[in-house]
Amino acid sequence: MAAQIDQTESIDNITMKECYENYILIDVGANLTNKKYSRDLDSVILRAKDSGVQKIMVTGTSLKASKEALRLTRIYPNTLYSTAGIHPHDAKSYTDESWEELQRLAENIECVAIGECGLDYNRNFSEPEDQRMVFKKHIKLAIELKKPLFVHERDAHEDLLQILDEFKGKLPPILVHCFTGSFEHALAYLDKGFYIGLTGYLCKDKSDTGVRKLLENGSMPLDRLVVETDAPFMYPNTRASKLPTHVKDGLTERSMMFLHRYCTFQRNEPCSLPAIVEMIAAFMKKKPEEVALATSFNAMKLFGLS
Repeated sequence: MAAQIDQTESIDNITMKECYENYILIDVGANLTNKKYSRDLDSVILRAKDSGVQKIMVTGTSLKASKEALRLTRIYPNTLYSTAGIHPHDAKSYTDESWEELQRLAENIECVAIGECGLDYNRNFSEPEDQRMVFKKHIKLAIELKKPLFVHERDAHEDLLQILDEFKGKLPPILVHCFTGSFEHALAYLDKGFYIGLTGYLCKDKSDTGVRKLLENGSMPLDRLVVETDAPFMYPNTRASKLPTHVKDGLTERSMMFLHRYCTFQRNEPCSLPAIVEMIAAFMKKKPEEVALATSFNAMKLFGLS
């Protein structure tokens, strides 16, 4: 009998230890409508929860993806939330009919943000003029529905700010999603009260004037930071040669287990988020628990999550 009690106590202690070690995280951007998840989405979401990711926002990047993102929120209520938008790459496909349909999707309670929208002059898959026109429609919709803007910007910083300034005084909260810009660009966004979303891009950023500088010199306020995987993209390569030793040393066995067992360069997953948080914390010289708590609180406040 005593042996049985000891065994029960031991199991309880292990369970409590696991709860304590687990961060409580929110992934504010994952492309779970991507065909790479078509066969095992249940497992992907279960792994995310096991790693500490309690809620995931599924990014709408087109009418089709926004529809699918909303559908997934009904299958996984209170775990998945959606956004509705047209990525700047797809601005050329805009029609009045498709926009009306997108508006109806955006009105649903499970849809917590308008976007992914914005400007991308890096590849110009759509003409800049088309991108600007479609971006303005997203801004007006977000203002009308009182929902935050989920913004994509690449090589278009000045134009993006200029357009947003046209709506000064009316703008809803704004998240600059998957930030990959310069230190100066980040400061300009923060100065306007925008939120910054950081991903595994931290491992790729080898510059002295980018994301790492933002974190290392204390310029990134914790109350404006959210975290995301942008899965299946932005795999956090924790073995990158340019990653400082103190950052690698800040990674725990638990987060590395999820990252290396389930995620690859070809298919990142939300369960990689703990590793991203630990790296951010190491760069900021803060405890990962503090970063996890702050970013989750910010996400819940920003997107009105229960």
